[in-house]
Amino acid sequence: MKKLRKEDIKQEVFDLYDDYAHDRVSRRLFLDKLSTYAVGGLTVASLLSFISPDYVKKIQITQDDSRLKSEFVNYNSDKGGGTIKGLLSRPIDATTKLPGIVVVHENRGLNPHIEDVGRRAALAGFISLAPDALTPLGGYPGTDDEGRELQRKRDRDEMLEDFIAAFEYLKNHPECSGKVGVVGFCFGGWIANMMAVRVSDLGAAVPFYGGQPTKNIGNINAPIMLHFGALDKRVNEGWPAYEKALNENGKKYEAFIYKNANHGFHNDTTPRYDREAAELAWSRTIKFFEENLN
Repeated sequence: MKKLRKEDIKQEVFDLYDDYAHDRVSRRLFLDKLSTYAVGGLTVASLLSFISPDYVKKIQITQDDSRLKSEFVNYNSDKGGGTIKGLLSRPIDATTKLPGIVVVHENRGLNPHIEDVGRRAALAGFISLAPDALTPLGGYPGTDDEGRELQRKRDRDEMLEDFIAAFEYLKNHPECSGKVGVVGFCFGGWIANMMAVRVSDLGAAVPFYGGQPTKNIGNINAPIMLHFGALDKRVNEGWPAYEKALNENGKKYEAFIYKNANHGFHNDTTPRYDREAAELAWSRTIKFFEENLN
């Protein structure tokens, strides 16, 4: 059988995977529904393999990249999960204090992809911290399915406290300038939005396809850049009300909706990845942080 391409997969399969990845259908129901698309030589196994993340071949910046100093650290989150582990990365040749970026994972813990994103932020000239909200439960367990199951066991508001504590840790780090922003994806996008509401001295927030806050919008001080996939109906339905609240409260924001892009379009380890949209969104993100954190 020929090698599968993104174009060979119906949009309904990506929507079904999104439902499964966000706990709206069980694994059994997901596989049952997936079987209805296993036609014309396709099998459930081949579809499942194709839409699942590939962390071995798709990592862009490895942990031992000689351009970086990248190490795991622990910090205190007294209002959250206690001691939290995170990946701290910065350029090895930095001679001055750097602005910081908290990098927030999806709803499955600090997997290899988000570690990679943390290192990409560091290579762009920042000191980044990518925490693992699964630390109190033993950390990211090695697979996304297990990671999602673990993350369901944690309280979402307590995890928000873990990332607020990460902001404080990074702001006070001796190698950080004290100006810190946040970027997050999916669940992490919600965290980025909520940190904008909760953290008065946040330097900038960039939520990728994240859920929106519904109250206390007037508390936001940080400029916000929001990225959405046009096909991501679930997340996008909350954007008009949020946009209206941002406008009514005179908040500084930019929003981009990427044509034909799915939820998760920035994650290059799955076929939902849209290279053109992802690269444009990331370049906009780095420029936004440079403008607001330097």
